[in-house]
Amino acid sequence: MLLTDHTAKYEQRDLTKRSGKPNADELLWIRDTILLPHLMTMLQRAHDEVKRSEMTLHQVMAQFLRVVMDHVTLDMFNLRRQLRQHNIKLLTEETQDDIFYHKYVCRGYEDRFGMTREVMRGEIGNHLKRFVNQVLRPPTK
Repeated sequence: MLLTDHTAKYEQRDLTKRSGKPNADELLWIRDTILLPHLMTMLQRAHDEVKRSEMTLHQVMAQFLRVVMDHVTLDMFNLRRQLRQHNIKLLTEETQDDIFYHKYVCRGYEDRFGMTREVMRGEIGNHLKRFVNQVLRPPTK
């Protein structure tokens, strides 16, 4: 257990070891921070369509989508917090030859993170599966 006086020193000690280029985990955080807003947009559109529809069980489907959206929102919040703690900032987005580039600064190191549209679709699908499985998983005791 750390006292509050020592917590800041402990966290600072850990941050001084990391400098420059992001490691593999941090690159995954950057990727997910880019992808999750797109997933959220897709879920919001689906939610709006289901709410307007006259399908049987449309209320249940809308409620399920809302729960999935809550999980995505929480994950986005946690990712932004991790990036902030590790001094990583996403700056701009640009498109070049069907590749979406996002400029980022990681502890003074500047670079671009690029993904094609097909890769983004596949990764968003993987994230959607993961979030749906989180919602459908029975609670552990």
